[in-house]
Amino acid sequence: SFLEKFFPEVLKGMKGAKRDAYCKYDNQMLTAFTSSLYIAGVLSSLVASRVTRRVGRQAVMLTGGALFLAGSAVNAAAVNIAMLIVGRMLLGFGVGFTAQAAPLYLAETSPAKWRGAFTTAYHVFLVIGTLAATVANYFTNRIPGWGWRVSLGLAGVPAIVVVLGALFVPDTPSSLVLRGDPDRARAALQRIRGADADVGDEFKDIVLAVEEARRNDEGAFERLRGKGYRHYLVMMVAIPTFFDLTGMIVITVFSPVLFRTVGFDSQKAILGSVILSLVNLFAVVVSTFVVDRAGRRFLFLAGGVAMMLCQVTLTHRTRRAHKLSRARTSSLPYELVC
Repeated sequence: SFLEKFFPEVLKGMKGAKRDAYCKYDNQMLTAFTSSLYIAGVLSSLVASRVTRRVGRQAVMLTGGALFLAGSAVNAAAVNIAMLIVGRMLLGFGVGFTAQAAPLYLAETSPAKWRGAFTTAYHVFLVIGTLAATVANYFTNRIPGWGWRVSLGLAGVPAIVVVLGALFVPDTPSSLVLRGDPDRARAALQRIRGADADVGDEFKDIVLAVEEARRNDEGAFERLRGKGYRHYLVMMVAIPTFFDLTGMIVITVFSPVLFRTVGFDSQKAILGSVILSLVNLFAVVVSTFVVDRAGRRFLFLAGGVAMMLCQVTLTHRTRRAHKLSRARTSSLPYELVC
């Protein structure tokens, strides 16, 4: 019903006689709808760090949650494509701001001995959220006519949790010290650690850390250009760039479309996405428990090899399923991303 209302030409292409795995979903507006969230996320991430520094982590989380909530409401009530794209962009802005502030908030408020566990838990719950959203889509897809509105509107549930949570938590002591309010910073630290906790030494460490960070922040980008930091800079850029170029993001984000392309019906395509999310959750949980024993380098290499094998297999199976064996060069670019 969603495609029928907003993208009828895509639905018509799906039902057409021509069998083309790569052109079945070739629609500019559908692409604009999907990518608008990521474009907005990139734009917001360019300013999110500066905004977070100036107004604080709590305010940015509150703003991000409110933007996400507004985006889900606009999408659920959409009557045309323009509303869908505006809603997706609001979602993207919300993701960009929240993704900047939330990990920082956890790192600055968690006790030192639990900091790694809190950071790991953040990523685990991200994957759990993806799984929950996919399961919700599986059931809302069974509602004829307006199930897509429920699916898009349910995105507002975690946004409400973020907004309510941000309203009742203090800003981080580090942020308050950085913005020149040490009294509020000490009160916030006392509230976080408990009324009976002795926070004197920890507060002194926070003040010293902020002062050190402020000194090091001057000319930071110039230092990155130096020879001593060059290999760190290369890895910082290369790892996420090549990870995205592998196409794994496309497979995970567009998995329902991928399964529809290879012949699954709508419900089974979403079920396939649920299975993918379960596998992702399993991998994250396992890596969480073995990272200290096996090492990050081993997991990095093992993950890369697994991605390569899976994508080569996926490319060949798709080519054979659609009888593209004569057009060897058509599948070659998809293999090269491995």
